[in-house]
Amino acid sequence: MEYLDFELPIKELEDQLTKCVAIGHESDIDVTETCQQIEKKLAATKKDIYKNLTAWQRVQLSRHPNRPYTLDYIKALCGDSFLELHGDRNVSDDKAMIGGLGKIGDQSYMFIGQQKGFNTKTRQYRNFGMANPEGYRKALRLMKSAEKFGIPVVTLIDTPGAYPGLEAEERGQGEAIARNILEMTRLKVPIITVIIGEGASGGALGIGVGDKVLMLENSWYSVISPENCSSILWRSWEHKEKAAEALKLTATDAMKIKVIDEIINEPLGGAHNDRENTFTAVRDAIVANYDKLKNLSQEDLVISRMEKYSKMGEFKG
Repeated sequence: MEYLDFELPIKELEDQLTKCVAIGHESDIDVTETCQQIEKKLAATKKDIYKNLTAWQRVQLSRHPNRPYTLDYIKALCGDSFLELHGDRNVSDDKAMIGGLGKIGDQSYMFIGQQKGFNTKTRQYRNFGMANPEGYRKALRLMKSAEKFGIPVVTLIDTPGAYPGLEAEERGQGEAIARNILEMTRLKVPIITVIIGEGASGGALGIGVGDKVLMLENSWYSVISPENCSSILWRSWEHKEKAAEALKLTATDAMKIKVIDEIINEPLGGAHNDRENTFTAVRDAIVANYDKLKNLSQEDLVISRMEKYSKMGEFKG
């Protein structure tokens, strides 16, 4: 188990509890009461820490190495029914962007999302979840296929941003993202977007235009990461905590300014502490929101989606 800086008090108490239990097994001393006291203190400490997280701490949780990634969610939601589809039919198959058909219950969905790696080798293979233009063009190809066959689209966002390399720019990174945003606004099937980790900049927006946009409690959604914001404003990463607060990037902030439609609660300690309950919560949210959209006509679906995004940024003086 890996612990973040602000989780160290929890680690200390868990170590104490482990030692207490070990003493009970290795000797005739009754340590039941002591263990119960530690457990009680541990529960209170967890509650106090996780109910009062700062914006930067939520960013840290969204990047936790044990946090489930896109394929983890898809496998949990679809089981063996998932069929991954590859390639943009133009350049290559971007491993940072995955997509394919899968079923939740009896309903088929087209799943699309950024995939990160869990160790050095897979992180390089997945390009750290940063898609190239061919990744966004693959995503668009799959969305258009879903539209052709009347299949709803589910996008899972978890990226530090689109890949900013020279070769990506040469192949039209900006155009690919802009094209996706345009095409998603007028796609004639329901689109449900779930931000499961990092939702940074155009990299997130390239698959982020949805009829319903949902955020996990400890994910974030912003035009820029706290570190990059800090480096631009203060020429240093030292002010990343301050930048995180100013960016209003948490799920609660996004809900207040109506950038998202729903927050999916995570188990105490984050999604990685109880994956099964997190998967269940995400599945239930997808199914519930699809039920709200499935009876809308294609015309009403597109009109309501366009109206939703047209209203963003409107403020009364």
